[in-house]
Amino acid sequence: MYPDVAACGSLATALRAEAEGCFGAVPARSPDSAPLLHATVPSTLPHREPLRISAWPHERRWSIWGTESFQDMPLIDGRTDDLAEVARAARAWHHGSTLRDIRRAAPFVHLTGRFEVPDHDPAGLTESEWQGMRQEAGELEYAWQETYQALIEAAHSEPALRALYPFTSHWALRFSTTTRPRLTAVGPCLTAGSDGMYEVGRGFVTPDLGLFSTAHEAVALAVRRLPAGLGPTALGG
Repeated sequence: MYPDVAACGSLATALRAEAEGCFGAVPARSPDSAPLLHATVPSTLPHREPLRISAWPHERRWSIWGTESFQDMPLIDGRTDDLAEVARAARAWHHGSTLRDIRRAAPFVHLTGRFEVPDHDPAGLTESEWQGMRQEAGELEYAWQETYQALIEAAHSEPALRALYPFTSHWALRFSTTTRPRLTAVGPCLTAGSDGMYEVGRGFVTPDLGLFSTAHEAVALAVRRLPAGLGPTALGG
């Protein structure tokens, strides 16, 4: 499926060829273990990890994954069968273009909703994670998408929960007093069920605190069960 990449010897070299001389001195690299399938492109911005590029094994297509360096959370991703588009996205990532400008350069790029927080301000990281979670909830294609989205929006509307760092596990919504990479869970666990009901529990997916028909009822209970005296979210690392 990749004879052109094989002819170049590596995915990194193929990216340079597709860029038609516009890649310049961008230092793309492919690993010795799988040079035709993977490549990384570093960024000139210290708060960005190298962009990861991977070829699909069963279909001619490439995926990209661009994360920030403190939490390793994705800022951009995407998939395309156009290697020239991948090269344009990689060049923009390397040169430090804004996330929106990367998407303009390569329209296949998907913005996750998170924004960059170069100074690792915990309040900024918390807001960024909420924004990414709200966008993800709106983009889901699962049967319970509306139920889950309603839970995320109801939780975000409560100042006491919005001040905490949100995270999920198997679509259960939880909260932390610290950011990634080291979370400190606090308060109840909220779950949106496929039956349209909302569960609140002290443990993971354990509705021992209540079962509700609306997201706002579940969220209201979660707020009442928060410990007193919680301060601002801190860095988890």
